Amino acid sequence: MSSLSDPVSVLKGVGQRRQIALNKLGIDTINDLLTYFPRRYDDLSLKDLSTALDGEKVTVKGIVITAPTVVFFGRKRSRLSFRLKINDDIYNVTFFNQPWLKRQLSLESEVIVFGTFNQSRNQIQGMKILSQNQNDAYDSIYPANKEVKQATIKHLIKLAFEAYGGQLVDIVPTSLRKKYRLESFHDTIQNIHFPESPIAAKKAFRTAKFMEFFLFAMKIQILKVTRRQEDPQAQIKYNPQLIQSFKDQLSFQLTDSQNKVSHEILTDLQQPLAMNRLLQGDVGSGKTVVSAIAILATISAHKQAAIMAPTEILAEQHANNFAKMFAKFNVNIALLTGDTSAVARRAMLPRIKDGEVNLIVGTHALFQDQVTYDNLGLAVIDEQHRFGVHQRQALRKKGTSTNMLAMTATPIPRTLAITMYGDMDVSIINELPKGRKPIKTSWITSAKTEAAIRFVKKQLQSGNQIYVVTPLIEESEAVDMKNAVAIYERFKAIFEPNFSVGLLHGRMSNDEKDQAMVDFKNNQFQVLVATTVIEVGVDVANANTMLIFDADHFGLAQLHQLRGRVGRGSTQSYCILIADPKNEIGKKRMKAIASSTDGFFLSQKDLELRGQGDITGLKQSGMPDFKVADPVGDLNILTVANQEAREIAIDRNWQKKPENVQLAQYLKFNQTITTD
Repeated sequence: MSSLSDPVSVLKGVGQRRQIALNKLGIDTINDLLTYFPRRYDDLSLKDLSTALDGEKVTVKGIVITAPTVVFFGRKRSRLSFRLKINDDIYNVTFFNQPWLKRQLSLESEVIVFGTFNQSRNQIQGMKILSQNQNDAYDSIYPANKEVKQATIKHLIKLAFEAYGGQLVDIVPTSLRKKYRLESFHDTIQNIHFPESPIAAKKAFRTAKFMEFFLFAMKIQILKVTRRQEDPQAQIKYNPQLIQSFKDQLSFQLTDSQNKVSHEILTDLQQPLAMNRLLQGDVGSGKTVVSAIAILATISAHKQAAIMAPTEILAEQHANNFAKMFAKFNVNIALLTGDTSAVARRAMLPRIKDGEVNLIVGTHALFQDQVTYDNLGLAVIDEQHRFGVHQRQALRKKGTSTNMLAMTATPIPRTLAITMYGDMDVSIINELPKGRKPIKTSWITSAKTEAAIRFVKKQLQSGNQIYVVTPLIEESEAVDMKNAVAIYERFKAIFEPNFSVGLLHGRMSNDEKDQAMVDFKNNQFQVLVATTVIEVGVDVANANTMLIFDADHFGLAQLHQLRGRVGRGSTQSYCILIADPKNEIGKKRMKAIASSTDGFFLSQKDLELRGQGDITGLKQSGMPDFKVADPVGDLNILTVANQEAREIAIDRNWQKKPENVQLAQYLKFNQTITTD
């Protein structure tokens, strides 16, 4: 019995060679072929050139009034030329590198030409000659290669649709199709490949986009439900009075946002379900104290908590911060990193194994084989995007029913949060602690660098410290950008001996990097010239100014991350961007970062201006590939599809409803999403 999963080789004209060529385009089955969508359409309806715009693609019909000639020049290059009479006007027509078209032309014959109209030259640069029997007003143009031509793809799609069109059943429930005025799957495929008008194609693509987002969202919801199976061992029966005592003894008041996300996390921990939550918040928004509440709640239920940081210096900072915060509580902290000595490790491991140590802070060392936990109830991952899927899972698996709290200071726009973290519950801290002043950001061109240096000197004279950031470590012949070593030497000449200048970059050893940050924190030097290794680093409250050279070479999200290294104290902080962007997009990006301190707005803007693949720190995170849907441009459709999928999945018996039968069947055979 035939099915949409049949190989394309069942179609007439698809032998072994053609099948291999189609496979290279990602076309293995009939379903792949029918969902191999056009990248654009050409309007083949005849155009009156008196109303045509310069540079517009047009279809015209006329009489060939000069003998077609072909001139060859260079290797495999040619120009076919003739004159075409359309009504009473004469136009020059040229075709490049298609000499064989001459056989389709003869003097005094009528011909239909599709090409680009050049108004000033009264010329048409031809793209193709159309048949006199051409019926389609709109021609679908597909991604092709040297082995499989456009005509072949179109022919095979037509064959497949004629033979298998009746098997295109509706997967999206009828109620949703009515609610959003979506087409049937059969009509969607027909109107995408063989549209009668641009409106028909647009409507069909709208349905295809919704369907693609909706099916992805349903897979995520199923994954989420699978993970959220009842698990009594995951439940944290914490002491609410202890948590209140902890909040009361803090030297500051939690913001409304911190209270809200703390409540979300504590509610999760009380459930007999393993928590899988992402905590988002800008640098300095107070994620650490929120994680401290989750950690103390876990410990109060006689379980262990672990927090994993990407660098040893950050792990050490966490250990020191938690030691201060938990000074009045029964919390035994151990710091376990690659730098931990063999003697200290030997003494520490048995205490972790028997539960005497109930908070373990560290780096990748936390999930090494020789580290055994007594009862790991909570795993906190700081700067979670710096760890791979397997690393995060390795720590979680150190316990039997471990709750997971992943934290990130990289503001993830809704687009990415929905598609990449749809299986996680998301908490957002969207306000800064009271007393924090927004960082004043300005963009200047390199011509004004001296003015920026004078400003830096004033800040140093007032007792503040300065970060100077550059994209490159050493000078590159290929790229004309400022480099850390050259700036370091220049700033030493300007500021020493009155102020000391330090250097920090990625090629230094971990010990050297850590020492540079410790020295800067202790005010051993007042100016730190660095590459992006400071993006996630130690808090230096005295650093109030950041100077970023060649700022247009960083993503907006990364610039926002870098900027967050200042503004840690109560004094007014500044960020000066020095950039000479080469195009309008570059200028828009600089204006955006200078005008906003909202990380979520900036990360969404970065997606819109640069595309999802270029977001620093997110490229490796597994953004799904969609055939027709664009998570950035089609954000509204994505949001609606995601919401509808959630509404369906809330009902545990959704698969049994008659209108969901085809959806359930499809998902049963296409549940291919894997995340951590």
